[in-house]
Amino acid sequence: MSQLIGVVHLHALPGSPGFGGDLGAAVEAAASDARLLAEAGFDSVIVENFGDAPFYADDVPATTVAAMTRAVQAVSTAVEVPIGVNVLRNDALSALAIAAATGAGFIRVNVLTGTMYTDQGTITGRAAEVMRFRQQVAPGVKVYADVMVKHAVAPPGLTIEDATADTVERGMADGIIVSGAATGDEPDRDLLQRASSAAAGVPVLIGSGATESNVQGLLEVATGIIVGTTLKIDGVTTNPVDPARAASFVKAAR
Repeated sequence: MSQLIGVVHLHALPGSPGFGGDLGAAVEAAASDARLLAEAGFDSVIVENFGDAPFYADDVPATTVAAMTRAVQAVSTAVEVPIGVNVLRNDALSALAIAAATGAGFIRVNVLTGTMYTDQGTITGRAAEVMRFRQQVAPGVKVYADVMVKHAVAPPGLTIEDATADTVERGMADGIIVSGAATGDEPDRDLLQRASSAAAGVPVLIGSGATESNVQGLLEVATGIIVGTTLKIDGVTTNPVDPARAASFVKAAR
């Protein structure tokens, strides 16, 4: 059966420009969304600091790590499904630390190997550090890594086959993620198929753009879906989860 991962988009956390002054409310909103996703039938949820834009390229402040740890712990208390962590933009070391502290089962890394040009500047993968740190603090945590991640441009000449092979073989990713150009955008089917072929049996997840109408087609190639925007009230990323939308998505995917 395909893996369905629902996204819990955290409100702005302390230290970020959009923080409203009430961390408790942000934590409760995260727990509420996670409960609704689990009740709808999602296999797992992933918590990310979506409200913290503009994002740091990699090393986020300690206050972000502390706030996310509190939020992930609250989600863990609220649901019994596995939990993932994504520290935007690309702080895999902090994500692993949070996972180690809370018992989360997986993390998402936007750039594990190679280089991507993003709105945070040039981001270079740190697979050597990430995988060694995982071995030290959270050896059971899986690392799912994007290839040619959204909101970014690849270096000239880089193919998705090469990016995928490097991420799997040299970066040691446990799964790869293929997305569209931006949040909510469907991935290019040709690129998805090519990445899947290059992944050599490693799980391939969709990282953006899955909807009730296209999920069956995407799952003909991918082994799982990470989905957020379409599950929200009115399909707006920053809104709470809509239980009816979430249930309909799961039904379509199954």
